[in-house]
Amino acid sequence: MTGKKSLNNFKFLIFICNFTFYILNFTFNCYAEDKKVDESITVNGDTVEYLTENKEVTVTGNAEVIYKGMKLTCDRLRVNTQTKDAVAEGNARLEEEKGVIEGPKIIYNFENKSGTIIDADFRSNPYFGRAGKIYKVSDDEFIGWGSNVTTCNYDYPHYRIKSRKINFFPGDKIKTADDIFYLGRSPIFYLPQYSHSLRDPLLHVQLMPGKSKDWGVYMLSAWRYSLAENVTSRIYFDYRERLGAAEGLGSNYSMQRFGKGDFKYYYTQERPRTFEEGQPAEFQRYFIRWRHKWEIDKFTDLTSEYYKIVDSKRILLGSGNNFLKDYFAQEYRLDSQPLSYVVLHRSFPYSSLDVLMQKRVNRWYSQAEALPEIKYSLPHISLGDSPFYFEHNSSYVNYNYKNAVPSDSWNDTTYNQLDTTNRISLPTKIAFINLDPFASGQETYNDSSIYGATSTVVFSAGSDISTKFYRLFKVKSNFLGMDINNLRHIITPAASYSYSNTSTMPAGKLRFGGGASTGNGSPVSLELSNKLQTKRKGQSVDIADLDISTTYTIKPKTGAKRGSSFSDFLFELRLLPYSWMTISTDVTYKHTDKYATGYRKISNANYDIDFNLGEERTIGFSQRYQRKGGNVFTYSLNWRFNPKWRFSLYQQVNTGHSFGSKRGLREQEYVISRDLHCWTTDFTYNVTRGHGESVWLVFRLKAFPELEFEYNQSYHAPKPGSQSNP
Repeated sequence: MTGKKSLNNFKFLIFICNFTFYILNFTFNCYAEDKKVDESITVNGDTVEYLTENKEVTVTGNAEVIYKGMKLTCDRLRVNTQTKDAVAEGNARLEEEKGVIEGPKIIYNFENKSGTIIDADFRSNPYFGRAGKIYKVSDDEFIGWGSNVTTCNYDYPHYRIKSRKINFFPGDKIKTADDIFYLGRSPIFYLPQYSHSLRDPLLHVQLMPGKSKDWGVYMLSAWRYSLAENVTSRIYFDYRERLGAAEGLGSNYSMQRFGKGDFKYYYTQERPRTFEEGQPAEFQRYFIRWRHKWEIDKFTDLTSEYYKIVDSKRILLGSGNNFLKDYFAQEYRLDSQPLSYVVLHRSFPYSSLDVLMQKRVNRWYSQAEALPEIKYSLPHISLGDSPFYFEHNSSYVNYNYKNAVPSDSWNDTTYNQLDTTNRISLPTKIAFINLDPFASGQETYNDSSIYGATSTVVFSAGSDISTKFYRLFKVKSNFLGMDINNLRHIITPAASYSYSNTSTMPAGKLRFGGGASTGNGSPVSLELSNKLQTKRKGQSVDIADLDISTTYTIKPKTGAKRGSSFSDFLFELRLLPYSWMTISTDVTYKHTDKYATGYRKISNANYDIDFNLGEERTIGFSQRYQRKGGNVFTYSLNWRFNPKWRFSLYQQVNTGHSFGSKRGLREQEYVISRDLHCWTTDFTYNVTRGHGESVWLVFRLKAFPELEFEYNQSYHAPKPGSQSNP
């Protein structure tokens, strides 16, 4: 018995060894296969089975696959580790950086990032949707059939768009076909197709009703649509009770090689409700605006703008009528006389060239023409290994100033002018004092003056001087909650002295030091800066910053004319006593001789006090004072009471005595905002003196909060000047 028992024990031991070897061999082979296929794929679950014949993993219960930033979870899973094909069933969910898709069944290929999802729900911020079937064509494209899309995340959304087909490109655009727009469960309107760029934060339909003194009851509307991949267009149709209907179109475009721009055309055959006898019953008024910006290469860019205004009302009834002011008051305030121009800028390694062509298009404006104006700038370059620096500026302009029509052409001003300036400086430091002595010469040739062609030479010499002192005070205090952690007082005095001599003579006869002296003086610019700094939360903070500046001009006294004197003193103060409170003020003190008006008086004073008491909780006060002029107070409040309600107000009151400006309330505006989950609505009431009352109600999607696209922020009036490349 004992021998038989020992034999059985030996057989059992052999079985255990063989089984262990088999397991180790299987594990090694599986590991080798996984290493051979892809190390980054991870499969987890309650029960995991691996079939070596077809290299397939089957998972049951809490199945999870993680591969290259993607995560697939479900109840049951079958995945091929070689082809990366997977079939997920039961509460299937696919998560990627660009969104989430859920459905009862997902057929997916991890390598190609493509697949099919049945009865799918999807989320890709800010969109939510559901579709009978979704085909994931690639990482950048989905196609959905029988889909509903919304930005409302409720199970029963406030609004939705039901589409037969949706082409969705995450982060780029969305295209739909056969669309029905629903509010709640009620269909509102039908669209054969719809296209929207996800890079575009704007609503495609904008409606703005209101009432004003000049327009009466009005309704402004805009419809935005995409003509092509890089062309977005707008159609305007507006009605004003006292002026009639107006319409227009616009377009923003972007060309890969030739830059971007915008075009706008706005037209009205104005029919005023009331007009005087003999006055026309209607007026043709319109404008055309075309702007373009082109970065030709990294060193060259071109900016142009064409602005044409046709206004028969102004021609017939006088300059008191202005189409831009009457219809686009905001644009008029920014630029009352828009220019038409082309500017070419070219940067070189150490200099730049600007060419401006500016032509008057609207003859009833008085405007300057530059045909052309050319500027070349070489800013502050070191002269080899020497300590000297050289600066050069040259310009040529064919200048034509044309008076508004009707006027005589002999009243216009026309001349050619060539100007060149050279400056040499020697920046240096002596002990704790920074010095920058310089000498410069400027010559200007002008072919039209009372002397005929003349040359003017201006010689200047002087120096900039500055230094800095500071002292540390070991003070730690929370007096009045100001959180003072040591103080550093910095004093920076600075001065700039310049002597100049100007001589003018007929061209070709100018001699250095000769000719008629038209201006000799020695101005000294003085500035004193005082700062108090402390540390809050480890960051340096200027809790007080005071700057005082003026100019002292050294001139000999001749006859009744005064000699040397100070100009106005400018005081600028900024206080930051708390992180949530800012005080800024500037005061101009008029310092002149006793015979002048306003002798030693404050001529201007302004201040702003801002309280930032939390997100969407701000209060502001400001004053603009001008001696013998306006004295305007402004109050503003923006306050969110709770997640649903927000209130804001703005008031501007004039208490001064200035010609043409009445005392009293200039403007007041009140806005009540209500959060409607996926929508926000603003009710605004505005009263502006001289323009009457306006009331408007605005609805906007929270996913696209911006209502107005200020395209003109990308453009500006032509300002050629030096912009060098480092």
